Amino acid sequence: MSDDPHAVTTPAQLAALYEAPHPRFLAKVTDRLEATSLAFIAASPWCVLATCGPQGAHATPRGDAPGFVEALDERTLALPDRRGNNRLDAFRDILANPEVALLFVVPGAGETLRVNGTARITADPALCARFAVQGKAPVTVLLVTVREIYAHCAKSVMRSRLWGETPRPAGLPTNGQMIAAHTAGGQIDPARYEAEYQARIASQMY
Repeated sequence: MSDDPHAVTTPAQLAALYEAPHPRFLAKVTDRLEATSLAFIAASPWCVLATCGPQGAHATPRGDAPGFVEALDERTLALPDRRGNNRLDAFRDILANPEVALLFVVPGAGETLRVNGTARITADPALCARFAVQGKAPVTVLLVTVREIYAHCAKSVMRSRLWGETPRPAGLPTNGQMIAAHTAGGQIDPARYEAEYQARIASQMY
């Protein structure tokens, strides 16, 4: 037990401290890979794989040329396992608990893309061969079944000045376009949302 008298330990305490999110922030989630998500993932050279198993949680960086994570269909991502230190922390977690999360980043872009789902490991020779680079195929490929996918706003990247002067890649979907694509019912106008989003960022950075 914590001896911190200000420790927050219940949902009710959280609700008392934070305003409720706007309904559109709760609605900006889809369960499949559509055009804006595919474009963002194709531009991403780096992601973080989050897992949790009997020994605790792990966050594992994964990177390669942009588009190294591929969509096999609208619900499945394939992530090749390149050569590493063979600790296999994430894979051991997945064997015990298939729940995973992925965070995709694109240099120059403030937004990130979050994917939640379940994963399995395959050593399918044909699939591994598909991901060969310089004649070296991965030993395995991680297949992630998408349950949730949504864009995350740029404030943390902007506060950290993570990309410095790196320009945003031309043609990358805007946050407004991704939010509109991820929200059911066509409720969001991408251009209007983007304009409001930029104004909101300016007033809510701190």
